[in-house]
Amino acid sequence: MVNRMSTIAVRGTKLVCSRSRAFTLVELVVTVALVGILAGIAYPAYVNQAIKANRSAAQQFMLDIANAESQYQIDARAYTDIIGAGGLGLSPTNTASNNYTFAITLSAGPPPGYVITATPTGRQAQDGALSLDSTGGKSPASKW
Repeated sequence: MVNRMSTIAVRGTKLVCSRSRAFTLVELVVTVALVGILAGIAYPAYVNQAIKANRSAAQQFMLDIANAESQYQIDARAYTDIIGAGGLGLSPTNTASNNYTFAITLSAGPPPGYVITATPTGRQAQDGALSLDSTGGKSPASKW
């Protein structure tokens, strides 16, 4: 830090001394470099956390679908592949619908079953698809 001394005359007999302080160019460059390094480390971690949060929202909606399928099967004696009105009557949250598309695939059996698939879109696509079946099987296991 550079210090510069200046003297200011004030009315009366007193003299007041003040110091003017400033940053050097080297100090500013070092500070900017440190901020850049910290941002370079923090941004990828932030993106990974956002992907995990979006995945969690999709998983929760998939579990909601599985619960609704169980109830629908009790009432109608069959599963349905319609998530919205006319079927399960569910709609995904904004977080889930902005980052995933959901589909249900039915299997005739025996025993009858279903597979719920969440396919990621946009930036979330790097995370890979999720699936949940009627037996409770989840894949990929590392993402659940």
